Amino acid sequence: MPSTPTFSSHRTDIAGVAVPELARRFGTPSYIYDAGKIAERINDLTQFEVVRFAQKACSNIAILDLIRRQGVLVDAVSAGEIRRAMAAGYSPHPEKHGDPHPIVYTADIFDRESLALVVEQKIHCNCGSPDMIDQLGEAAPGSEITLRINPGFGHGHSQKTNTGGEQSKHGIWHEQLADVLGRADHGGLSVTGLHLHIGSGTDLEHLSQVCGAMERLAREVGRSLTTISAGGGLPVPYRAEQGYVDIDVYYKLWDESRKRLEEAFGHPLTLELEPGRYLVAESGCLVAEIRAIKQMGANTFYVVDAGFNNLARPILYGAYHPMSICAADGSSAAQRPANDVVIGGPLCESGDIFTQEEGGFVSTRRLPAANIGDFLVIEVAGAYGAVMSSNYNSKPFAAEVLIADGKAELIRARQTFEDLIRGERIPNSSA
Repeated sequence: MPSTPTFSSHRTDIAGVAVPELARRFGTPSYIYDAGKIAERINDLTQFEVVRFAQKACSNIAILDLIRRQGVLVDAVSAGEIRRAMAAGYSPHPEKHGDPHPIVYTADIFDRESLALVVEQKIHCNCGSPDMIDQLGEAAPGSEITLRINPGFGHGHSQKTNTGGEQSKHGIWHEQLADVLGRADHGGLSVTGLHLHIGSGTDLEHLSQVCGAMERLAREVGRSLTTISAGGGLPVPYRAEQGYVDIDVYYKLWDESRKRLEEAFGHPLTLELEPGRYLVAESGCLVAEIRAIKQMGANTFYVVDAGFNNLARPILYGAYHPMSICAADGSSAAQRPANDVVIGGPLCESGDIFTQEEGGFVSTRRLPAANIGDFLVIEVAGAYGAVMSSNYNSKPFAAEVLIADGKAELIRARQTFEDLIRGERIPNSSA
């Protein structure tokens, strides 16, 4: 199990490359990813036969390629994510029968594009609704499928990230399992996999509950199963007092359930894990420049050139991210006096605050005194950061940079104004 990280309010580099140098080369705001940190987290999970990355957490094709080359398979939740995986070098289907599927499409619906692509490329599907089973049976009878089951309970660091229970849209309700098995038979589909995922940020107690539910539901599905998936939800620490789940204990819980099912079915089962945040969150930092320092009554604001168009987690969930200050000249800010400050962005929106709690309540952060031109580094931002970006206020998408072996390379160019309006048109009738 990795040691709990320590967070500092000041820094000078990311993965050995000076922050001012990164800002000079790539501009701000920019997402910077540490390839070495991703490799560390992949290495944590080697006990699981199959690690399948939930690419919705960070879907840049360079990140997908990096993960693919380390033996990690991929989960896709849209036609676009299937195409991203293939662009990063993933094959749409196994080289030989019985191998794990390189790409699995997991969703609660088929839109028309995704259904057509799944059928065309013979992509394995993890079906999250009864209607998906009917639609796939009609379009591609003879396919093998996985069922994503909502076990009736869930967990998450926010209600918005809870993917189980009766208030969640995700998965097939556990009491409908017999019905969907009948639908699969009717459509000529074989149920070979079972998948449960109850939400993000779960602890060992909640994760162990999933094991029990999986075992019970798997016995109801029966011997057609060849794969069980523990889903994702492994937490990473965003605060000093938070820690990691004990992976050894977690694996043991799942392996014991798997062995009991193998004994009941009389054949081996593959155990999959589907991490997203766990693999990439700690690798990513959002680097922004401080462009204004404002006194608003009792509050001091550092206003930076990144906003919730770049990192939406604080405004969506009140999510906490560790932050640090880097001096513009690259010197350490450690000796500067510390202040309680509010961090805001440039958007024309009162909610454009990075230091806020769920419900929109503004809070402060203890950070070193800063000057205009210094850099704010928002840390543990590699998951659900760039992928949730928007063009609100006609702001361009930030650049993305990958650091590997001390070398920083651009993996996504900053969006230009021409990129921003591409596809828009003024109708001839307006002339």
